[in-house]
Amino acid sequence: MPVTQELLDEIALTPQEYALICQRLGREPNPLELGMFGALWSEHCGYKHSKNLLKRFPSSSPRLLVPSGEENAGVVSIGDGWAIAMKIESHNHPSAVEPFQGAATGVGGIVRDILTMGARPIALLNSLRFGPLSDARARYLFHGVVGGISWYGNCIGVPDVGGEVYFSPAYLHNPLVNAMCVGLLRGEHLVRARASEPGALLLLVGADTGRDGIHGASGLASRTFSGERELRPTVQVGNPFLEKVLIEACLEALERCREGIVGMQDLGAAGLTSATVESAGRGGCGVTVDVARVPRREAGMTPYEVMLSESQERMLLIIRPAWLERVKGVFDKWDLTSAVVGQVTDDGMVRVYDGPRLEAVVPVRLLVAPPLYDLRPEKPQWLDALQREDLSALGEPPLSPSDALLRLLASPNIASREPIYRQYDHMVLLNTLVPPGVADSAVLRIKGSATRIALACDGNGRLVFLEPWAGGAIAVAEACRNLACVGAEPVALTDGLNFGDPERPLVAYQMTECINGMASACTALGVPVISGNVSLYNETDGQPIYPTPIVGALGVLERHVTAGFQKEGDVVFLLGASEVVGDPRTLAGSEFLEIFFHKVAGRPAIDLALEARVQRLCRRAVQEGLLSSAHDCSEGGLAVALAECAILGGKGFRGEFALRGNWAPGLFGEAQSRILVSLPEGNIASLLGLAQAEGVPLVRLGTVGGDRVVVPGLLDLPLDSLRRAWKSGLKTP
Repeated sequence: MPVTQELLDEIALTPQEYALICQRLGREPNPLELGMFGALWSEHCGYKHSKNLLKRFPSSSPRLLVPSGEENAGVVSIGDGWAIAMKIESHNHPSAVEPFQGAATGVGGIVRDILTMGARPIALLNSLRFGPLSDARARYLFHGVVGGISWYGNCIGVPDVGGEVYFSPAYLHNPLVNAMCVGLLRGEHLVRARASEPGALLLLVGADTGRDGIHGASGLASRTFSGERELRPTVQVGNPFLEKVLIEACLEALERCREGIVGMQDLGAAGLTSATVESAGRGGCGVTVDVARVPRREAGMTPYEVMLSESQERMLLIIRPAWLERVKGVFDKWDLTSAVVGQVTDDGMVRVYDGPRLEAVVPVRLLVAPPLYDLRPEKPQWLDALQREDLSALGEPPLSPSDALLRLLASPNIASREPIYRQYDHMVLLNTLVPPGVADSAVLRIKGSATRIALACDGNGRLVFLEPWAGGAIAVAEACRNLACVGAEPVALTDGLNFGDPERPLVAYQMTECINGMASACTALGVPVISGNVSLYNETDGQPIYPTPIVGALGVLERHVTAGFQKEGDVVFLLGASEVVGDPRTLAGSEFLEIFFHKVAGRPAIDLALEARVQRLCRRAVQEGLLSSAHDCSEGGLAVALAECAILGGKGFRGEFALRGNWAPGLFGEAQSRILVSLPEGNIASLLGLAQAEGVPLVRLGTVGGDRVVVPGLLDLPLDSLRRAWKSGLKTP
């Protein structure tokens, strides 16, 4: 078979990688073997440009039940014998090609990652990025992605309880769709995705195999978009009703036949190839696969197509032979197709047959060991110029602070997300105590336990673009701060790292510094990264997205508060600052700066030691019952945070503080490590005592009450006007 550059491009291998394959094999691979190498050495499966960097994350914890990165999802103990499995996964490239199915199958895939651990999926979150909604294609992608997420999640009966969305020209051609799933299991019932017992059978269950999704992982996720190619056939097609049945059948099989199931793995990226080979690699064994036994929905499929198909709603169970009939009986009960397609061997080889014909034979160790590359980072001079820009020289925009607040509340990056989350069923399973739009994190109960869990995800690519180290640290800090605002202690993180072409010095610099910043924040806050995903080559015609790390956070708590003001007469404090200062540097990367001055400039910064103290203070104050509400100061700054607390609680605010400096950065600057809290007058002494013990500055801002938000000399707006502006921002033509 002639190996052309076009063929290598199709399977996302370089000529140098092809030469390395030949060297390691001692021969040229045949077409099927080459396709398997292309899939497993792809960026999506092999992490060639990121694995060395990911080692910098702290990943140990006494709660950790599986080593970070060794399974489909991370798993941590939360007490009372319960454990949580969690992971975030990207489906960026498929969603750019076909937004509805791309997003839907992203949900389906992350749910199966959680299922493979033996966990029941109990919650979904999502983090989305699009171009400006003024653009017709951005609106098409936005509606398609949200529709796909809601359709799939609602049909499988897993509540979508939180998330975030951001709009910028940086994502116009490359939307980001990061889906997060959380599952619940008993710690002793943890399942591993390992083929570790020679003689065990490979049982393929679920949907029949078709031609959809071939080269979806290796092709779409390992190349940049350019030109006009027809990529739609590489996007998988989902069937959520079948996935729901598959979830219940797999959980029942584990319950009834636990001793007979050695391991379980989903068929996602690279399909049967990754499911069998990666399971064998984890278990230190080999496998044989007979593609003739694979149930198909299309005639004439070749072994290549069967092994690389990414048809959805399929799982691979590794079964002890004596248990086969009992396990199959469970799937028969659920009317699911199941077929033995292979066996675990002890020789470390992958052998693919088509009936009696041997089609491929490759050592497992070669397939699961792609080359790892060190990046060549280089900070560009233009970034120095952006960081040094004097924001104090901008002056103030030609409008009043009140008008500026109304316009910011109506910004799509700040406005109410209700048009999105109202499409999601967030109450199914009846565990959701704090639903979307009420607090900075979702809160779920664990039935039969006093422990509750909090979930949040966050990220700000604009900040990472301006200062990758600080932006990465802020992504971790904001996700954990969102947990602190409901009273939760962070116990684990999962991340979705979205960047452009890592072979370019700029992107290499962004990745390296961002991951360093994230690792520093994890260490400062004492929280490990237990799972995650890296999505690279998110660029079109040489234009990369903003470097966008998404951080999903899990916390534990026993009592919680929400973001809205609760009681007339409560006193409002700002944790993390001793006064309200109009420092122009805090406008760096802010929504205010981009909206009113059309600039993305400045140098964001964060004090991680202060961040840790502020979060600890807020958690303690919630758990000791001192606070009525808590809300993070982030996008839009202090004035937006005050308005959101008033809108959510239906109660106004009367300010009593003096602002030192210019009103624009004082009201709308986005300094980090600040939390807005309200509490009864009688609890102030206790809060001040805690703040002193933790070494956290704080300032009294005013009182809750009335139907207006008033800061004398600066703001005076009725709640109705604020609410109308806030609820109007995501209305699309």
